[in-house]
Amino acid sequence: MLLPRRSILIGSAALPLTGLLHRSARAEGAAKVTHAIAIHGEPKYGPDFTHFDYVNPQAPKGGTIRYSAVGSFDSFNAFIIKGDPGPSSSIETLMTPSFDEAATDYGLIAESVEAPDDRSWVTFVIRQDARWHDGKPITVDDVIFSFDILTTKGAPNFKLYYQNVVKVEAVDERKVKFTFSGGSNRELPVIVGGLQVLPKHYWEGRKFDEPTLEPPLGSGPYKVAAFEAGRWVELKRVPDYWGKDLPVNAGQNNWDVVRYDYYRDPTVALEAFKAGNVDLRLESSSRQWATAYDFPARKDGRVIMENIPDQTPQGMQGFIYNLRRETFKDRKVREALAYAYDFEWTNKTLSDGQLTRTRSYWQGSELAATGIPNGAELEILEKYRGRIPDEVFTTEYQPPKTDGSGNIRPSLRKAIELLKGAGWEIKNGKLANSQTGKVMQFEILLGNPQAERATQPFVQNLERLGITAQMRSVDSTQYVNLLNDFDFDVTIIRFPAPLSPGNEQREYWGSAAADQRGSQNYVGIKDPVIDELIDLLIAAPDRESLIANTRALDRVLQWGFYLIPEFNVPFFRVAYWNKFSHPETTPKYSLGLDTWWVDPDKEAALRGRQTN
Repeated sequence: MLLPRRSILIGSAALPLTGLLHRSARAEGAAKVTHAIAIHGEPKYGPDFTHFDYVNPQAPKGGTIRYSAVGSFDSFNAFIIKGDPGPSSSIETLMTPSFDEAATDYGLIAESVEAPDDRSWVTFVIRQDARWHDGKPITVDDVIFSFDILTTKGAPNFKLYYQNVVKVEAVDERKVKFTFSGGSNRELPVIVGGLQVLPKHYWEGRKFDEPTLEPPLGSGPYKVAAFEAGRWVELKRVPDYWGKDLPVNAGQNNWDVVRYDYYRDPTVALEAFKAGNVDLRLESSSRQWATAYDFPARKDGRVIMENIPDQTPQGMQGFIYNLRRETFKDRKVREALAYAYDFEWTNKTLSDGQLTRTRSYWQGSELAATGIPNGAELEILEKYRGRIPDEVFTTEYQPPKTDGSGNIRPSLRKAIELLKGAGWEIKNGKLANSQTGKVMQFEILLGNPQAERATQPFVQNLERLGITAQMRSVDSTQYVNLLNDFDFDVTIIRFPAPLSPGNEQREYWGSAAADQRGSQNYVGIKDPVIDELIDLLIAAPDRESLIANTRALDRVLQWGFYLIPEFNVPFFRVAYWNKFSHPETTPKYSLGLDTWWVDPDKEAALRGRQTN
């Protein structure tokens, strides 16, 4: 489960009516009312818990944190694909996750949740004191309105993500019920628990499907206090926030002010941090982490650099092919081009050896497919023998590997062999299709200029194969628009890997999403086998079955050669001015910046040193 829950920073046919009524009637007796719900197993925290283990419930409130953002923004509406949204007032969900469990949600707007054993429906009871920032109560009508507006006028992924919801109805003035179709899907109650609840009375008189610079009405701990379009946004704590004393919020949301300043590119943003205009930054570049922080404030301790473990699956990042382009429809071609990417040399020369090569879409977790399939995973895959690559059953997938010297002649020879088998040959120094004579050329679209440094050697190696590849860097707004329109040949994408994968996999790899503008099936995969594997994963009745089905999907994706894997870093690289403290116990599956706080003593000491 991953989408669409967002911070400020997707079917099956319905059951016949008689079957649905009978199933619900049988399940009613088995349903129970709880404070939390897990996809598999039981919640870690009981109904009387006071706070999560990874927070400091006594953390002081106050102070300001200043972040940097790259690019610009022209809207506060993050629910549509139009515009480039900036951070906005807090929009809350019915339930909220804990970040030391794989997939468990606890009540936020909802005080309780009820579902039968077969998860065919779920009800939520809205807290009586839940309020919008204008003081009006959050109601069942707001929940129903939110579902309807998001699935009809929101970004296309909402409709796909919630496609198994066949009915949303008011049970009484505080209870709302979601009824599901499509067979077993233990994730569905958690999915709708992540529904972002919007104020009906606010949006009914406004155009939901258009960008807006009017900060929307929210219900959470922060709201927009001031902004300058495209340049900065300042959020301030809501002093009478209704949920400040909830156990799920204890020790969190500790800043009085959260400010985002926008910079034209990452280099300028880094310099702003060094100058003290930004308080904290997450570093994505290994090279910069090793070399760019050699400045006085770092040397004398005013700036702290910290590696914080990240125990979430690392996901997959790589150069993805757009299968909508004829060049990349052939699996052998996709396999061949990967031999032109020299990860070992890139890691050693450009990243000081800090990176780990990614080979799985669930890298670093029990969900990753390794070795040769066996047991339950093999049973799943056997049904598709002859429809999936034979290597799935005989060979563990590994991306091409070099000795790191920069001499990749053996890899290029392998690439040429594969390309010849796919009907390509070198003529007059150019790789051309032996039937059409068309030469191979494509563009690598980049949304971050920093990626050019690691992409250029790849381009040069492609040239040695007779392939003309050009890099093009664009600003963040243009990049998002091009992705939404699938208007690219090759680009770099990171696909997140949820701990409990489910409906969101349809959005990444499902056939229905391939032609849906704004979906995250950027590759353009349309494979009935993958669709079936996703359905099996979604219907997994327990954790063991989920693991086997996820590994099967992972393995088929690996051998599809839909991208050229890059790298992962199993920790967060955080640099910050030394005015913050954070709990000694960090959340397993999140950086947890919401649990940090401004330490008054550190802030005073820092201010004194900067003055002197």
